Amino acid sequence: MDRKIFTYKKKTPLIKKDVFIAEGSKIIGNVEIDAGSSVWYNCVIRGDVEYIKIGKNTNVQDGTVIHVSSYGFSATGRDGSPTEIGDNVTIGHNATIHACKIKDNALIGMGSIILDNSVVNSMSFVAAGAVVTPGTNIEENQLWAGNPARFIRLINENEKKLLINTPEVYGKLSKEFLKNN
Repeated sequence: MDRKIFTYKKKTPLIKKDVFIAEGSKIIGNVEIDAGSSVWYNCVIRGDVEYIKIGKNTNVQDGTVIHVSSYGFSATGRDGSPTEIGDNVTIGHNATIHACKIKDNALIGMGSIILDNSVVNSMSFVAAGAVVTPGTNIEENQLWAGNPARFIRLINENEKKLLINTPEVYGKLSKEFLKNN
């Protein structure tokens, strides 16, 4: 059987019972994943030098890497930068999420890279392939795209529906997978 959960430096991931974790995924160290969330095929979530928190009903799609940073930021006096992901977040396939904060109901497009100490606020949309440079603050209801990512416009009503609907769709899908595995 494929081992999915790894203890590191006496920290074992804390994962709610109804979280779907697909084969090939690896979750290491100081990681918490809340109820109703899903981690799809071949993801790596590595909380080794800092912590990672993933909220409720968040979907981390296939091939995504979530990590933290070992260098500190002086405002907190911490040794490193954690990664915090809110509730009802969608992280698209093959994204890289590194030492940042993604707040509730945000959508991170496929292949996007979100770098250290960036903040993606609630109801924001990072387009596929975007590279969000370190320290960027994406305000609520904004669409960002490009490399480096930049503000494009406020999100429209269809995009707002997508931000709300996608976690619901993945929530239902993960329940089906949990039943069949």
